[in-house]
Amino acid sequence: MLKVENLTKSYASAGRQLTVLESVSFELQPGDTFSIVGPSGSGKTTLLGLCAGLDRASSGSVWLNGIQLDTLSEDQRAAVRNEYVGFIFQNFQLLPTLTALENVLVPLELRGIQGGEKTAQNLLERVGLAGRGHHYPTQLSGGEQQRVSLARAFANRPKILFADEPTGNLDADTSATVVELLFELNREAGTTLVLVTHDLELAAKTQRVVRIKGGTVVSDSFSDRAIAPTPTS
Repeated sequence: MLKVENLTKSYASAGRQLTVLESVSFELQPGDTFSIVGPSGSGKTTLLGLCAGLDRASSGSVWLNGIQLDTLSEDQRAAVRNEYVGFIFQNFQLLPTLTALENVLVPLELRGIQGGEKTAQNLLERVGLAGRGHHYPTQLSGGEQQRVSLARAFANRPKILFADEPTGNLDADTSATVVELLFELNREAGTTLVLVTHDLELAAKTQRVVRIKGGTVVSDSFSDRAIAPTPTS
């Protein structure tokens, strides 16, 4: 589902090259659950964005569902994301002029799916926002905006879901609900789940945990506390 090969990302900064990721490689199969952990500034969010085709690497390659992203134009990468990807941003990235319900509807409308209002409303109910669908982002708390972002990411039942600190703005009860929904999507739809998180308890629920420091992978391990997939009949 996702193959990352020798991925490197550098920026020009103060007249010199600043490397934020260096030679990162891994491969995930459909339905895998995977966490990326590490200190702030280690390159975790940069890696997530490259994997989702939100940015281009300086060198190396990313294949998503067999499609090599680094050979595509920006518009082509956007089409791939719309078809296969869900993304939960750390800073929500909700459209301020749209209501919560309309924000959840965006990926459905981009795919030309008619009658998506019921699906969007059901998703808001599942994240505990049944009565908040007509509110705008500025009328919602940070935790509520995070849950709208989660519902939007689920809307097109993506083949792969990238989540950047999905519980970072939530209280304990809401966090538990969000984690349950993340792994429910993984079990029910076979969605590959890729998390960036500081929450080591959450990371331990995934099958595999990669730790990054200074832009390089320092450990790659499998968790004995991972949530097991639902057996298929």
